[in-house]
Amino acid sequence: MDTISIYLPGIALAYSAFLLSIMSPGPNVLAVMGTSMSVGRPAGLALGLGVAAGSFCWAMLTATGLSALLASYAIALTIIKLAGGLYLLWLAYKAARSAAARHDIEARTLANAPTNPIGFFLRGFTIQMTNPKAALAWIAIISLGLQPDAPLWVAVVIVAGTTLLSILIHAVYALLFSSSGMIRVYGKARRVIQGTLAAFFAFAGIKLLASRM
Repeated sequence: MDTISIYLPGIALAYSAFLLSIMSPGPNVLAVMGTSMSVGRPAGLALGLGVAAGSFCWAMLTATGLSALLASYAIALTIIKLAGGLYLLWLAYKAARSAAARHDIEARTLANAPTNPIGFFLRGFTIQMTNPKAALAWIAIISLGLQPDAPLWVAVVIVAGTTLLSILIHAVYALLFSSSGMIRVYGKARRVIQGTLAAFFAFAGIKLLASRM
C-alpha cells in the first residue's frame, strides 16, 4: 500500500492536467459543440468519441515511448521534464491571455462534414492524431505522473483514467451543447475556466521544472 501511495500524487496531477485541458474551449471542443448544434447529438457524440480515441492513441504512444526512453537513458528524464514544464508554462500564458480577452467562444462546424456517425468518428480521430500539439501535451501530462522507476501499472492507470475522462467529457459536450443556450452559458464561464487553467498550468509547469533538480 505504501508503494502505491508514492505514485498517487503524480497520477492525480496528470489526471487534473488532462481534465482541465479538456474543459478548455479549444478547437476540438468547439468542433464537437458546433457539430452537435448544426448536425445533431449523434454526430457530435461520434465526433467526440473519435477525438477520445485519438487521445487514447497519443497517450499509449507517449507512455510506452517515455517508459522505454527512461529505462535506457537516465538523462532523458531531465530533458523530458524540462520540455514538459516549459510547455505547461506556455499553456498557462495562453490561458491567461484568453481569460483577459473579451471575445466570446464560437462553436465551429466542420468543412465537408461527413454524412454518417462513422464518418464523424473517423474525422474526430484524424483531427486529434494529426494535431502536433497533442504530442507535446501528452508528453507534459504523462511526465507529470511517470517517474523513472515507476512500474508498468502507473502508466496503465494514467492512460486508462485519461481515456475514460476523455470519453465522458466529450460525451457530455455532445449531449448538452446541442443548443445555443448552453453555448451562451458556457461562454459566460469562459474567463473563470481559462483563469483556473492558467493558474493550474503555471503550478504544474513550475512543479515539473523543480522536480528535475
